[in-house]
This record gives sequence, C-alpha cells and structure tokens, in this order.
Amino acid sequence: MKFLFINGVNLNMTGVREKGVYGSETLDEINAQIKAHFKGDECEFFQSNIEGEICTAIQSAKADGIILNAGAFTHYSIAIRDAIASIKIPVVEVHMSNVHAREEFRHTSVLSEVCKGVVLGFGKNSYILAAESFKL
Repeated sequence: MKFLFINGVNLNMTGVREKGVYGSETLDEINAQIKAHFKGDECEFFQSNIEGEICTAIQSAKADGIILNAGAFTHYSIAIRDAIASIKIPVVEVHMSNVHAREEFRHTSVLSEVCKGVVLGFGKNSYILAAESFKL
C-alpha cells in the first residue's frame, strides 16, 4: 500500500513544544519509526503550516490512504474539509493527544464528518493505528 502522512500547523515543533502532550521525539524521528513499521509499504510524509499547501497535498495525493493530523486546522478549516470531500482517497484523521481531555475548543472537528475514521490519544502510535486501519 501507499500511504501519505500529512501533518499540519505547528507539528514541525513536535519534540520541542509541549513535551508532556506530544512527547520528546521530533516529527522526523516519528516518521522514521512509521516508515520502519511499514517497511513493506510506501510511506510519504508532508508537513506544512500553510492551510492551502495542505489542501494541495490532499488534492494531488497519489496514495491508497491519507493519514492526516491537521493540528489546530482541525477545529476550523473548512478549506481542508472541502479538500478531503473532493477526493476519493480515504482519509483518517489523527491526533496524538486525546483532544476530548483537553480544552473545550479542541473537542470540535470540522474534518471528522468527511473522514473514514478518527484515531486519537495514542501518541505517535495514533499514526500507525490509523494506517493499519486501511489493511483491515
């Protein structure tokens, strides 16, 4: 299978910011572990703090499945929601933290409705669990 892992706003700071929430490993280290886990599959990684670039990555994806951690864009980006709705590739929404155990504004996702599913609260393993769901 071919997976596209998309990380949104501020996830480039993983391992630096809020280590109690996101852990101490960098996004590159997490991506390397994901790639090692799926050594028989093709894994592509993309990160951007720019909403339009994420939309373009979704719209131009050549993958069997997209694993998307949109970061804060999850809570308000109708543009990313519409990009997901415009493609046939299934998307799984991912969050490393349990957003429902955090601030109230994090409890709402405008993306979930157009995604195949949501995996949250398992740290870096949320990405692996989301990608494994495509193999079921």
